[in-house]
Amino acid sequence: MTALTDNDVVIARPEASADHIATPLTDARSQLAEAVALLGYNDGLHQMLATPRRELTVAVPLRMDSGESRLYVGYRVQHNFSRGPAKGGLRYAPNVDIDEVRALAMWMTWKCALLDVPYGGAKGGVAIDPRLHSTAELERVTRRYTSEILPIIGPERDIPAPDIGTDEQTMAWMMDTYSVSSGYTVPGIVTGKPIALGGSQGRASATSRGVTHIALAALRHVGIQPSGASAAVQGFGKVGADAARFLSEAGVRVAGVSDQYGAVFNPAGLDIEALDEHVRATGSVVGFAGSEPLEGADLLTLDVDLLVPAAVEGVLHESNAGEVRARVVVEGANGPTTPTADRIMRERGILVVPDILANAGGVIVSYFEWVQANQAYWWRADEVETRLEERMLNAWQHVLGYAETRGLSLRTAATALAVERVADAHRLRGLYP
Repeated sequence: MTALTDNDVVIARPEASADHIATPLTDARSQLAEAVALLGYNDGLHQMLATPRRELTVAVPLRMDSGESRLYVGYRVQHNFSRGPAKGGLRYAPNVDIDEVRALAMWMTWKCALLDVPYGGAKGGVAIDPRLHSTAELERVTRRYTSEILPIIGPERDIPAPDIGTDEQTMAWMMDTYSVSSGYTVPGIVTGKPIALGGSQGRASATSRGVTHIALAALRHVGIQPSGASAAVQGFGKVGADAARFLSEAGVRVAGVSDQYGAVFNPAGLDIEALDEHVRATGSVVGFAGSEPLEGADLLTLDVDLLVPAAVEGVLHESNAGEVRARVVVEGANGPTTPTADRIMRERGILVVPDILANAGGVIVSYFEWVQANQAYWWRADEVETRLEERMLNAWQHVLGYAETRGLSLRTAATALAVERVADAHRLRGLYP
């Protein structure tokens, strides 16, 4: 099994199948090709939409605390600029590679367009396991990586944010490195910063809140009242933990959660606050009092109303999609469902809400943070939450209406809407020269 960090929790991928071997990039390109065919675009426009505008691979040397030196490889991919500066997270994980970063950057383009945020998509990553390094070593890696990609980032060019294995402290180091090179403080260079450095209220939990808003709307759409619904959350990191908490606060009975080490289950519902304390104390959900142990892979096939995969790519695939018993799947992670799994679940009547809609809360509040930084005027937490909810639910209604009118899945509808907006911007701007 291969593992990636979901911040403090390590998430394991289920055993591979033939379908699961497909990479995030092949999945992203398949989704784009389906949307292009639906929209009737020509091959030239398709190639423009499929190809990143700019890619940078950099060497990231690290001086260890012991005095020895190591070399890591980092990437930054800027997929599209047609609707504005590039925007996307920075991931620290041992198996980061250029194709994964390309896929994530493409999905970010569609996510920004779908939510009508004036950005293009980008993504960055360093192939490093942050669990194996001290805070001082991670600071040196971050500052060196930032200095290497300095020529292509900036508040009007490309604005990084946290992702798997990075956090607000990482963004503080990036902001400082960029600001020192500029000779003045530039708070708009990153989002997801500490509030003391110009971060936005609500940014840390924005993705989870967005997932929750969409999950509650999706449950109601299929005739299930949240107060009587049950849920399972795969991944108990920055997205999954808060999503479980918000769902529980909304009256949903969160019956199971998982991490790399296993899963816990209680049909009567888990005490999420107590579980969070247990994870902080032990580093895992395993062994939580008042729950039954469960194999991590089995969480995906629990008999619940709602499944939230909130870890890594490709966890729902050909081998397990036929066993999923949830009525609604809301993607908290990027790319957790392969195209084959998508088809299987649609044929079985399972409503799948795609990542570019469901987990867009993070980029929405990142946009709010960028706007606030540019204005040097910060909003209250309730203002941020109200604007986030409005954006998420408006997008949900738009995608749902588009899908129902045309007989499409939510993923195809969302991707087509987003691709159409990017293509329109590209054609209006024209080609130079």
